[in-house]
Amino acid sequence: MRKTSITGWLLASPLSLILLVFLAAPIAMIVVVSFWGATEWAIYPAFEFENYEFLLTSSVTSRVFLNTFKYAAITWACTLVIGFTVAYYLAFHIRTLTWQIVLFLLCTIPFLTSNIIRMISWIPFLGRNGLANSALISWGVIDEPVEWLLFSDFSVILAFVHLYTLFMVVPIFNTMMRIDKSLIEAAADAGASGWQTLWQVIVPLTKPGIMIGTIFVLALVMGDFITVRFMSGSQSANVGRMIQNDIALLQYPSASATAVILLVTVLLLIGTLLRFVDIRKEL
Repeated sequence: MRKTSITGWLLASPLSLILLVFLAAPIAMIVVVSFWGATEWAIYPAFEFENYEFLLTSSVTSRVFLNTFKYAAITWACTLVIGFTVAYYLAFHIRTLTWQIVLFLLCTIPFLTSNIIRMISWIPFLGRNGLANSALISWGVIDEPVEWLLFSDFSVILAFVHLYTLFMVVPIFNTMMRIDKSLIEAAADAGASGWQTLWQVIVPLTKPGIMIGTIFVLALVMGDFITVRFMSGSQSANVGRMIQNDIALLQYPSASATAVILLVTVLLLIGTLLRFVDIRKEL
């Protein structure tokens, strides 16, 4: 037994070392720096709560966090609807495994390119003289270009949905493929309609995949900053954008404190989600 225990520790030590060096140590450093002080000219080691006090009492910080939650919630809802629909179609309406794989890989092709390229590609499409406005004017739907298509919350959320929908499709599709088809046949034999089968059989069995996708999307959206910067034309902000601004101004203690609060917020959200379903079955 002792030899087995030593062997287990030896096998786990490389991964533990990697997690310690590349995950735990950087987070610990960020936490330490978040208590340091800073002036316009220097950063000095200290143990102060001024950074957290300012962040937790500032109305600007509250608005930025609310804006971040708004982006995350709307993006989550859109990606859930799209991701569930795509996964449902692939899992239950495509009969052969070969075509399921082919169509699934087809869905992933746009995501093989850079996020920056896919995001910036929306700018000429949504611009004042872009393809969308030109098409709407030529069809007679509008008389003059629509201003809110670009550099607005709409364009930010559209880019988020485009970038992160795959992170919702993959876990939901993986969960749906594990559902025993005989359960659906049994529900139909019992007289259940299509909607009843969906809500009472498929959705409950797909909860682990939905939760995994939700964790991915919320974590990615709340930590994103470049999308908000480009797609809002720097007219809007989220927490990631606020951290970037502090770093650009060399205000590392303030940026670290904001990062710690964001990390705690995301961990609390993930902890709350994990209480509703046991995703370890999926892992």
